[in-house]
Amino acid sequence: MSDLAQRRLKLWIRLLGVTRSAESELREFLRLNHQTTLPRFDVMAALYRRRDGVTMSELSRMLLVSNGNATAVVDRLETDGMVRRTQSEQDRRTVHVALTAEGLQSFEAQATDHKAEVDRLFGKLTEAEIDTLTDILKRMGGGV
Repeated sequence: MSDLAQRRLKLWIRLLGVTRSAESELREFLRLNHQTTLPRFDVMAALYRRRDGVTMSELSRMLLVSNGNATAVVDRLETDGMVRRTQSEQDRRTVHVALTAEGLQSFEAQATDHKAEVDRLFGKLTEAEIDTLTDILKRMGGGV
């Protein structure tokens, strides 16, 4: 393996480590401060961006998870009064899901705290370093 290939491998391992560490801290933060999970937060964030609601299939695609995983999270959120499901009038097999007023209010509080926690996690980075990292990651693109 060339020196450059070895360095790229080490970079990948470092990126993965930073991602896993930040995700772990955010999971714990949400659990302790909002008695919720990261998957619940992610579902609510997706629904917050699409206030008019989405189909369960759209939600699964937005979150890059299986329909089963999305359904399990939505089931719990519905039980807690955070989301509501409605059947499509055009196709009874299609179910739309959206945040309730309570879910909207709850998510906004979570999102404010989540943003502050992410700011804390990456607080050692200067504005210039953030710009540089953002540019590098954009160049890599989604398909790496």
